[in-house]
Amino acid sequence: MLKQKLQQKLLQKLSPQQIQMIKLLEVPTLQIEQRIKKELEENPALEEGEEDEEIQSQQEEEENYEDEDRDEEEFTLDDYIQEDEIPDYRLQTNNQSRDDEKRSEIPFSAGSSFHEFLESQLGLRDLTDKQKILGEFIIGNIDEDGYLRRELENIVDDLAFLQNLTTTVEELEEVLMIIQDLEPAGVGARSLRECLLLQLAKRDHALPATRLAYNIIDTQFEEFSKRHYDKIIAKLAINEDDLKQAIDEILKLNPKPGGVYSDPYSKIAQPIIPDFILEHSEEGFDLHLNSKNLPELRLSPAYSEMLQAYSRDKENKKEMKDALLFVKQKIDSAKWFIDAIKQRQNTLLLTMNAILEYQEEYFIDGDETKLKPMILKDVAEMTGLDISTVSRVANSKYIQTHFGIFPLKFFFSEGLQTDSGEEVSTREIKRILQDCIDNEQKRRPLTDERLTEILQEKGYQIARRTVAKYREQLNIPVARLRKEI
Repeated sequence: MLKQKLQQKLLQKLSPQQIQMIKLLEVPTLQIEQRIKKELEENPALEEGEEDEEIQSQQEEEENYEDEDRDEEEFTLDDYIQEDEIPDYRLQTNNQSRDDEKRSEIPFSAGSSFHEFLESQLGLRDLTDKQKILGEFIIGNIDEDGYLRRELENIVDDLAFLQNLTTTVEELEEVLMIIQDLEPAGVGARSLRECLLLQLAKRDHALPATRLAYNIIDTQFEEFSKRHYDKIIAKLAINEDDLKQAIDEILKLNPKPGGVYSDPYSKIAQPIIPDFILEHSEEGFDLHLNSKNLPELRLSPAYSEMLQAYSRDKENKKEMKDALLFVKQKIDSAKWFIDAIKQRQNTLLLTMNAILEYQEEYFIDGDETKLKPMILKDVAEMTGLDISTVSRVANSKYIQTHFGIFPLKFFFSEGLQTDSGEEVSTREIKRILQDCIDNEQKRRPLTDERLTEILQEKGYQIARRTVAKYREQLNIPVARLRKEI
């Protein structure tokens, strides 16, 4: 049944220049250099060099030129940015966007060298043609840590749907066992327990500590993961010394066997190049962009002259129409790009100057206790920029100071009040938590309840669930998992 309805929809119309700006704003220094080089290669109307007065006057003439046959186009954001590229900004928590979260997709190894390393080993095994196909497909589903996160039942369906290949879980299990025998030890595991067992299976079982370590992971993994050492000692009828030696063997294992072989060109391995450089002296602060490798950009004089010649040729106007439109398009594209780069630089400096002003006391000597609570909204109000723009600037940008290099996200945090009514940064709370846990007795680690009491004794009004949240943000496990013998 067909239905008609009237619907109003609000679309934000963006010019091509605004689109360029959105794309370029979140690009860090290293990538902006590559982006400029790419644009120089692709657009002959764009050149390196400073703009002179003659070129500028030509530009003004070109802007006054109107082509009757050419309609100005408008573009929507949807034409350029996919829905999942538009970040969902959180204003009151940790200033992270949905872009920062790990997607729960079918995992594939990020490093092609790791795949090739496994496939080259698999090629040395005596396999049937079908087993080779199954093996390569399984390897393709191994993630960068070396784990097979996808269920074999699902891989059976994938093969049937994607490659029209019928197989069974039993056949896949047989090939997976061959892959699990490859290097690095532990690769192809479906859980941490299986990963550790695969590694221990390749060790010398003539050693009592190795045999006990295998037995603990095989039969007492839950108790081991919860640090219930007393239960393990009782169940296996061993003493504390035996347990300590076995744990030492387990600690030698690699919980992420694929990490050693991950792609050296991945973002983790890339050097950090600061986007801003901040210098401090008795006279004050000097903030500037790290743009020493960025060339000056200008319109090509040859293309500007060409446009003028085509536009003045009234006799052959129809014949020159295509050439005229081509040249105009290239010049417009070059102008947009130059303006977008300039706007990017201005927006970056405007935002960073606001952060510097807000956190001025901290930037003098880098004392974290002097960091004020600051969220995206604070900087947006200071600069007059949209919150999403501030978020894009803060994303993947770094600043070099006289006390180290820091990501811009480091300077954003929530606020908390003390007993005296003073507002302090949550970063200060986290530092105190870290210090408490670093100095705790490992046989009796501090619980979240005790950490809450310590903070309250210091004058910080904080709830236990908040302490637990900050501990998790610091990647610190709960007390029972920090217990050592």
